[in-house]
Amino acid sequence: MMPESLPSYSGFASGAAGQAYNQTAFRHFLAIERRRAERSGRPLLLVLVALRGNRGDNRLAGATAAAIFRGLGETVREVDFVGWFREGMVAGAVLTQGATAAEPTRAMVADRITRVLRNHLPASLGRSVRVRVVRFDPRTVADAQAPTALAAGH
Repeated sequence: MMPESLPSYSGFASGAAGQAYNQTAFRHFLAIERRRAERSGRPLLLVLVALRGNRGDNRLAGATAAAIFRGLGETVREVDFVGWFREGMVAGAVLTQGATAAEPTRAMVADRITRVLRNHLPASLGRSVRVRVVRFDPRTVADAQAPTALAAGH
């Protein structure tokens, strides 16, 4: 990627411990990690956190957002990162699999993160927190060739 094609870093939050990246930075680093996962052949987990409720009632702001990011910060390793997947609405964390031998299931990860978040949120909000874990598996050579084979009529 050429430096001129990178988003402006002036608007990025620092991403330091306890701080979340803004949406632009988070999505930029997610794209980098997805490419890295493709090259390494290892999966990547994306954790998405939102509140259930009416559209106007599910914004993550102020103390609620801070509590969610504190909770996410407790669940990630130093090689993982947190930030806004959708600014003010959906918090996210990227869990790189790295060289870990045992792969936790998505349900196990979601349950653990939900428990931690509920410890940080008031009971009324804790019940409405929704955690979704998406696994990005690296594409295989067959996956990469499939569109070509279909287009050729095979």
